[in-house]
Parts: sequence; structure tokens; C-alpha cells
Amino acid sequence: MAVSERVDARRNHARLVAAARTLLARDGLDVSVRAIAREAGVGVGTVYRHFPTRDALIDAILEDAVEEVVAAGERALEVDDPWAGFAGFVEETLELKAANRVLTDVVETPRGRERQASLRARTRPITTELIRRAQAAGALRADFTPEDLSLVFWSTDRVIDLAPDGWRRHLGFVLDGLRA
Repeated sequence: MAVSERVDARRNHARLVAAARTLLARDGLDVSVRAIAREAGVGVGTVYRHFPTRDALIDAILEDAVEEVVAAGERALEVDDPWAGFAGFVEETLELKAANRVLTDVVETPRGRERQASLRARTRPITTELIRRAQAAGALRADFTPEDLSLVFWSTDRVIDLAPDGWRRHLGFVLDGLRA
């Protein structure tokens, strides 16, 4: 494969994932492969060359979302103030979830639940370190665990569903309650 063909293939892959995320966010999980191809500006055959099944495309969307969370976590670990890093990570992760509600729907599918455990393994070391740092600085309650962070995400995710404009206020209450 020539260099230009590899560049085109990477570009098409990225365009397909972006198109699928956009259409899934707008139209829900029933969006057609043909619509995704049209949105990406490629033929249906190109979709299937990159993603032999619809599940493979969904996996790519989930992986893309996890990469965003991992990047947020890495940025949070670079923040000097451990509390600011922890709280910023939580807020940025929830911003990502609020901006792309279809990911919540994807995770609720049998395939999404299956993939969730392996994807969570990518973020677990980062969240554990953010929690450890904030606790060592005396900023985060000593009894808070990584499992508790899942509950913070879950509860705030439900608030996003009920009050899309009120989740930040809710998160503020939660974070205030977590301070040491």
C-alpha cells in the first residue's frame, strides 16, 4: 500500500467514525450504514472495508470516546493542584457525555456492556491515580474509592437526562460533598 493510500485510509476511517458519532447523536442507534457513508462522503463499500460489521463500527466509536476520556485524564494528571485535576477530570468527562448522549445508549446495548469492562480498564489506572493524588493532598475524602467515582458518573449522567442544563449545578453539590 502506497503512503498516499494509507493516508487516505486513515482519513476515511476518521471520517467514518466522526460521521457515525454525529448521526448516532442526531438520529439514534438505528441510523443506517448508507447514511453514515453519505455523511462521511464515501461509498458503502468503504464503510465495510474499514468496519466489516456494524458492531465493529460501534466499537470504533466507543474506542474514540474512551480516547477522549483518557486524554482528559492525562491532562488532569498534569495539573499541579490535585483537587483541581480530579474535579476537572470529572467535569470534562461529564461534558463529553453530555455532548454525545448516544454513547450512553450504545453502552446500554449488550455489545456495549460487553465492551465496557475492557474500555474501563484503560481509564482505571488514571482515575485511581487522580483519586490517590487528591487524597494524599488532603483535598478528597479518604473514604472515596474508584468505585465511588463510577457512582458519581452514573448519578450525574441521570441528571443530564432529566435536566440537561442542571447537571453542572448537581456536580457542584457532589464535588462539595467529596472535599475533605
